[in-house]
Amino acid sequence: MAFTSQHGGNIREAAASMGVEPHELIDFSANINPLGMPASLKQAIIDNLSLAEHYPDEAYQDLHDALARHHGVSADWVLAGNGETELIFNLVKQLAPKRALLLTPGFAEYRRALDAVMCEIREYSLSETQDWQPDEQFLAALTPDLDCLFLCTPNNPTGLMPDRHLLDAIVARCCAMNIAVIIDEAFLDFIPADPGFIPRLSHYPQLYILRSVTKFFAIPGLRLGYLVSRDIDTVSQIRKRREPWTINAFAALAGERVFHDHQYIEASHTWLKTERSRLFAQLTAMTALRVWPPAANYIFLRCERPGLALQQALLKRKILIRSCANYPGLDGRYYRVAIKSEADNNHLLAALRDVFSDKDVAGG
Repeated sequence: MAFTSQHGGNIREAAASMGVEPHELIDFSANINPLGMPASLKQAIIDNLSLAEHYPDEAYQDLHDALARHHGVSADWVLAGNGETELIFNLVKQLAPKRALLLTPGFAEYRRALDAVMCEIREYSLSETQDWQPDEQFLAALTPDLDCLFLCTPNNPTGLMPDRHLLDAIVARCCAMNIAVIIDEAFLDFIPADPGFIPRLSHYPQLYILRSVTKFFAIPGLRLGYLVSRDIDTVSQIRKRREPWTINAFAALAGERVFHDHQYIEASHTWLKTERSRLFAQLTAMTALRVWPPAANYIFLRCERPGLALQQALLKRKILIRSCANYPGLDGRYYRVAIKSEADNNHLLAALRDVFSDKDVAGG
């Protein structure tokens, strides 16, 4: 049986299920930059430990100014949060949609946030026959009775980026029908050639962009994300109504500093360019896997070996991958693996070859 968790990175429970210590596992289930927290941020935290002795600025003005400068927008368009997930719930609560459209498979927190406001959810199922991507037919699903659409670019868990012309058409159609569009760009920093929709927000009054600092800068324990939209009334209302001090002082410091570390950013893009192509090629060469080409820092795949519980087989070799069995529209054959360091990726490849050559495993 697969080790199931609502999200990746749950190494404590995974390790407990195998009777090992968490540090013994190599975690491919969470899509975090393997370069680790930038050294510049570590030093900044050390130099500013006294921040813990004071309340953060309740408005987090320096943080919002830094994020606004990074994207070239007004600070009143930006709202930071304790991770992107907090902002998903904040935004949905403020918009209070009655009927929303979700693509499946997709990130679970969209559904949970919509359920929390008793919103009716329609599903648009992506299929393997269409390579897990929406196409022009999706536009017909955008009807005037909808209030809200969630999109994830690139999608989670498939790691695929929808066609840009189609995205433009989707956003334009939604704006024409007064449908709020929430685009989750949590992994877009891993795609340096794609600026996303923030540079074009001025054209769209009901477009809301979500970004994560956690994943690219490897600070999941600090928790930091942000919302950007020209709908300053909605942004302002969320700012006024949410709980105070949801962002700790060191997360705020991170948001003020990390985008200036160009050496770290360039090193991350260099690592990913090399390891993504190498790992994808090696996985694709395994006949026991069907692998989809990744746009960001994780790879979506299906195990073609009938009856093989691949996650469990790898856990026995102290490697944790993300089972996608709990995503709507997927089953126990589908998995997601993060792209990690060269050494860790080599461990994964060796473990997979060992699993697929083992005549004692199911389907062997």
